[in-house]
Amino acid sequence: MHIADGVLSPAVLGTGAALAAVGTAVGLRRLDYDRLMTVAMLSAAFLVASLVHVPVGFSSMHLILNGLLGVLLGFAAFPAILAALALQALLFQYGGLTILGVNTFCMAFSGVLAGYCFKAVARICPGPKGQKAAAFCGGALGVALAGLFTASALAFSDEGFITTAQLLFLTHLPVMLVEGIITMFMVSFIARVRPEMLHWR
Repeated sequence: MHIADGVLSPAVLGTGAALAAVGTAVGLRRLDYDRLMTVAMLSAAFLVASLVHVPVGFSSMHLILNGLLGVLLGFAAFPAILAALALQALLFQYGGLTILGVNTFCMAFSGVLAGYCFKAVARICPGPKGQKAAAFCGGALGVALAGLFTASALAFSDEGFITTAQLLFLTHLPVMLVEGIITMFMVSFIARVRPEMLHWR
């Protein structure tokens, strides 16, 4: 779902970079020292998951896991995703450096919103079943919003990208389902072994 360098307009690039900087600053400010290792591990998981591509038709897809990061980290998903995307750009020429701000904002902010969605649903529906439903919603919503934000960045840059933006969003519908299920199982496991990981500010 990354956008490559040279595609977006300077206005969209600048807006994305500014929003990513604000989000990263908030994430670092709220990040407790004892959660640094968790952030590093989830950043590595984000990096690795996006490198494993599964062929689908004429294209391919990969896991994103931004919803999972948002559910487990809240705003700390911003620095985690920024680090992973920067490494992808530098080591694998995946995405790009000028587009880094837009890609970070699209992935991280959607993850943060997914994290708040998880908390809201879990509060409304307490108990293990409610927590599973909340985790599924968080994982799926992270991908859905990332697709929406990425499609919006393309559409705001050039009207000619609107069809591409629509296709981008529609082709990620199966990924939403898969990531919702993965997030549900991950959160259920973490709730049993390290429930403190589900509490962030």
